[in-house]
Amino acid sequence: MDLKHRSRLITDGRDRAPSRAMFKAIGFTGEDLAKPLIGVANTWIETMPCNFHLRRLGTKVKEGIRAAGGTPMEFNTIAISDGETMGTEGMRASLVSREVIADSIELVCRGQLFDAVVCVVGCDKTIPAAAMALARLDLPGIVLYGGTIAAGNYRGKDVTIQDVFEAVGANAAGKITDADLLEIENVACPGAGACGGQYTANTMSTVMEMIGLSPMGFNSVPAMDPHKDEIAFRCGEVVMNLLKRGTKVRDILTRQAFENAIASVAASGGSTNSVLHLLAIAREAGVALEIDDFQKVSERTPLLCDLKPSGKYVAADMHRAGGIRLLANRLLRGKKLHENAMTVSGKTIGEEAATAVETPDQEVIAPLDKPLKATGGLVILRGNLAPEGCVAKISGHERLSHRGPARVFESEEDAMAAVTSKRIKAGDVVVIRYEGPKGGPGMREMLSVTGAIVGEGLGGSVALLTDGRFSGATHGLMMGHVSPEAALGGPIAAVCDGDVIHVDVTGRVLQVEIADAEIQRRMSEWKPPKPRYATGVFAKYGALVSSASEGAITRPK
Repeated sequence: MDLKHRSRLITDGRDRAPSRAMFKAIGFTGEDLAKPLIGVANTWIETMPCNFHLRRLGTKVKEGIRAAGGTPMEFNTIAISDGETMGTEGMRASLVSREVIADSIELVCRGQLFDAVVCVVGCDKTIPAAAMALARLDLPGIVLYGGTIAAGNYRGKDVTIQDVFEAVGANAAGKITDADLLEIENVACPGAGACGGQYTANTMSTVMEMIGLSPMGFNSVPAMDPHKDEIAFRCGEVVMNLLKRGTKVRDILTRQAFENAIASVAASGGSTNSVLHLLAIAREAGVALEIDDFQKVSERTPLLCDLKPSGKYVAADMHRAGGIRLLANRLLRGKKLHENAMTVSGKTIGEEAATAVETPDQEVIAPLDKPLKATGGLVILRGNLAPEGCVAKISGHERLSHRGPARVFESEEDAMAAVTSKRIKAGDVVVIRYEGPKGGPGMREMLSVTGAIVGEGLGGSVALLTDGRFSGATHGLMMGHVSPEAALGGPIAAVCDGDVIHVDVTGRVLQVEIADAEIQRRMSEWKPPKPRYATGVFAKYGALVSSASEGAITRPK
């Protein structure tokens, strides 16, 4: 491949003298412009710990690109903090930001005619957004995750942001004091980095290594680990080697690569958001992937990682145990991995996995012959409440069935008020609707509600279902992404208080126990709700977004 296969159009020849003049105005030399131009898409932002340190890592990436013979050009895009906006109107912006980030990376790379690109990412939506943009562009490109936050310490116990959310419910129930809550708040997040369990950011970080877009072993290095700067520098060599080999993103994003990624989510007890994001990335890459494929892969993949939210350990512990490479090695030896899938290193995933080194006596990643659970953590349920499917995360500790009366809420705020005022009782099924991609708009995560339910002591006796979604920190019998959503006239819109809802995880069924004719009668009287936003980005998103069962991607109508 011509190393300047795109950038020649903006730097070379007599007619490009004006372009060169503008580049030289900001310090680029003629020698710089004769080299390949490598975009560095940085999602640094000053509003959250997840991305706060990425400016430093971006500098190291650029140093590595220069050392490897390229000319880096850094640009920024946006990010929204899920953890900070959780339970507020601001959370509607989170999933919407995935599309805006992908669009902005795509636009700058197309406009500036970069030859390759490195995406430096942190909080949840920046990771899939970067992969979506790379799939659209089909350039040589890689993703570098900024890394996990260190665990906090509360009275000798490792804690994460999950513990703070659950402490809110415990405080509302009178189980802990205001002083206890403040103490947990003050220690849970000790520095920069993304939320510490196998929540959405660390799940998608795992996915990027297992799907082949991130160099194996790079992402799991914690955010403030001294080796992270070295890792960022080495990305320069990786991306320049990709460019020299002529390897493009869609050469890596094959159907086998996606199945490897799903297996890593199932084996690590990862976030249900991975379903939404992998469906979206697959559509951008032109790979056929359906929601039921997650069930098929999860059924044949053992749960191996004892990670929060349902397990004991945090992501930094997994790195010390042997990292994603060790998980890949387990899956390789269990014949649960497509070993010939290619990665950005130029090696196959099988070759990368074969070099794993396991820390003696580690207990984070279980041996193949003693899995935490014989099947993976992702379960797809269907039934008269979810004809297009819904997603649950079953990590081995949850109940596998529940039958109880519906408690119906038209928004997350209404449900949260009911939980914290002790109006939810054991046996109830909390139904939160009109929070889907279109109805929200933006498909808010429900961690405030699910955390409060657990904190109240109801995690083992209450089920929850929603057309919204969950944080990766959610655990318990919770069903999200119920499709079609209420705003599209899905059956969840027909549920009334007191209707009996039956959840059967083993049978993969989500059912309301009323006749189909009664559902149809109720829906004949249903009217679509007025959109919450008439103008602006939310209105545009609501008009263009697809069903969660298709990844909640935006597309022209």
